[in-house]
Amino acid sequence: MSERSYAILGTGALGGFYGARLQQAGLEVHFLLHRDYQHVRQHGLVVESTEGNFTLPQVHAYSDVQDMPRCDVVAVALKTTQNYLLPHLLPAVAKDGGVVLVLQNGLGVEEEVAQIVGPQRVIGGLCFVCANKIGPGRIRQWDYSSIFLAEYSPAYQPTEVTQRLRQIAADFERAAIPIEVGQDLLLARWRKLVWNIPFNGLSVVLNATTAELMANPDARSLVEELMDEVAIAAHRCVGEGSSTENRLITENFIQKLLEDTTRMQPYRTSMKIDYETGRPLEVEAIFGNPLRAAQQAGIDLPKIATLYRQLKFLDARQQIAGTSSHPSSSHSSV
Repeated sequence: MSERSYAILGTGALGGFYGARLQQAGLEVHFLLHRDYQHVRQHGLVVESTEGNFTLPQVHAYSDVQDMPRCDVVAVALKTTQNYLLPHLLPAVAKDGGVVLVLQNGLGVEEEVAQIVGPQRVIGGLCFVCANKIGPGRIRQWDYSSIFLAEYSPAYQPTEVTQRLRQIAADFERAAIPIEVGQDLLLARWRKLVWNIPFNGLSVVLNATTAELMANPDARSLVEELMDEVAIAAHRCVGEGSSTENRLITENFIQKLLEDTTRMQPYRTSMKIDYETGRPLEVEAIFGNPLRAAQQAGIDLPKIATLYRQLKFLDARQQIAGTSSHPSSSHSSV
């Protein structure tokens, strides 16, 4: 039995799914909620999953972080557009000596957390899951569920696999979540951007699902060109000067991503769902930060830069228009 307690900051599709699986496995889990608080407090969480449906009739639900107990592991499952809340949330719920597990998309997200709690207390986590919130306290997962974990270092240099990393991985494995523990968090972040940049961005700009993007020759060509730009940037920002070639993103890796996406069910990305429901887009974490990192390394990424500016325009126009009256929905991207 694990003695670690978990706090889930952001009980949407991603936080709700993983947190519920941890509780189902017998771990102590505390959930911070917003709109769903009263419903979940009264009715619990319902998870529909390819790996088995289940209901948690009672969960530790909170609407105010000040009411939560301090926990050993604080999982940040908020959208990066809500990271302005973290200086208020993290000190209130992170136990002295506890760790913060950053389960967010994009580049540089661990740095934001490290500025609040200190770099030695940060672990990076990359989630590969297709899930959405289909109603208050109700989550559906229909493909993938794995997580990659690695220790964070200020310079994003490869790190050791620590005992605490193994312990947290064991907790997720107990919850039947496939876990890969690694040493190279920066490379893992860039590898995930190979998928997230083209599919999240184009799904909004072209108003298309992953299946539609892959089925159209012109859209697929654009996907591949964007992937190539990410790989070029990663080579300079991660692999150049390294003594080993395994820090590079290869053409075989890109082709496997394309093949896996072709086999996926038609999927509306997290950014497309956010756009359709009037929520702010994670433009800076997924596009702006990689562009700035590439620029500092002396690399131009013209296609990614164009996509970034298009998304900035669409995001700004939507927020000015105040189109936040759409029905609530929450997705997490592969």
